[in-house]
Amino acid sequence: MAWNEPGGNSNNQDPWGDRNKRGGQKQGPPDLDEALRKLQDNLKSLFGGPKKPGSKSSGGGFGLIAVVLAALAAMWLYTAVYSLDEQEQAVILRLGKYHETVGPGLNIYFPPMDRKYEQNVTRERAYTRQGPMLTEDENIIEVPLTVQYKISNLQDYVLNVDAPELSLQQATESALRHVVGSTAMDQVLTEGREVLAVQVKERLQRFVDNYRTGITVTQVNVQNAQAPREVQESFDDVIRAREDEQREKNQAETYANGVIPEARGKAQRLREEANGYRDETISRAEGEADRFTKLVTEYRKAPEVTRQRLYIETMQEVLSNTSKVLLTGDQGQNSMLYLPLDKMLEGRNASSQKTNSSTSSPSSPSSPVDTTIRVGSDVLTRDLRARGSR
Repeated sequence: MAWNEPGGNSNNQDPWGDRNKRGGQKQGPPDLDEALRKLQDNLKSLFGGPKKPGSKSSGGGFGLIAVVLAALAAMWLYTAVYSLDEQEQAVILRLGKYHETVGPGLNIYFPPMDRKYEQNVTRERAYTRQGPMLTEDENIIEVPLTVQYKISNLQDYVLNVDAPELSLQQATESALRHVVGSTAMDQVLTEGREVLAVQVKERLQRFVDNYRTGITVTQVNVQNAQAPREVQESFDDVIRAREDEQREKNQAETYANGVIPEARGKAQRLREEANGYRDETISRAEGEADRFTKLVTEYRKAPEVTRQRLYIETMQEVLSNTSKVLLTGDQGQNSMLYLPLDKMLEGRNASSQKTNSSTSSPSSPSSPVDTTIRVGSDVLTRDLRARGSR
């Protein structure tokens, strides 16, 4: 007979029968106190507590404790051992008191008795500060400022000041207000920014040194400051005028650099020409003096011949500078002015050809001056001979 067929359930095959009937009695829900009691017994057995009679032994209580302790030791060792790179340092506080400063490498400390503070001591940090500032001439300007710094003493950085970076920002604002307040506005807006940055850096470094923050200011950059809107156009005009002035100065310097060497060269050339003229004059004078000395000696030997020679040379020198020749006969009669026009024209053409050509020929026709000199010399010679014969 199947379990669901009528006629009874003698074999107790009804699945709902066991829940509703067990020995002809109904059962309620499980007791909560009993369940808690069983859980406490199990925990006591795990940690080696006394066992109740009739309860089964779980075993391994001490082994479990050893495993737990080993896990805790591993976790502590994992947190206690740490490594620092070449750019980092760490300050160790033991029971709240400074213990040591450790450098790069593998290190260990003992938490929770020790506490460590790690920082990069070589990286440069930067922040920007901008705000309205009052200048010496009672003008308000916006001065943007960038400060670069790094940690130089990690112990002072961690222990002496609660918030070193905040203290640095406040010191920066104080130093900037002091320096800008003692500087005129046009200096801040134009060429005085570099001096302003240097002064702010020096004053800021003194402030952080007095606070013992362990910070070193490496660079301070003052960016373009802005004038008030009401006078911005006027300041632009002033700046343009100064730029024009500087440009004119540069042009003047360039012109001076070009003119001065040229003038110096001309002056040197004039000095050289003067020295040459002086040497030439002295040499000519010395030569004339030597010639005159020799001429005096010859004149003492033959006065008449020397006198005639000097006369001929003098007339030759005079006639060489003129193209006119005066011819006279015996006893000064029949004087005639001789002007060789044909020779003069030929000589002029020959001289122009000689100027255009690169070389001169020794057989070229003689100039009218040379012709005049020869004619005059012949006439003078004949005149002198006639006078000597008389």
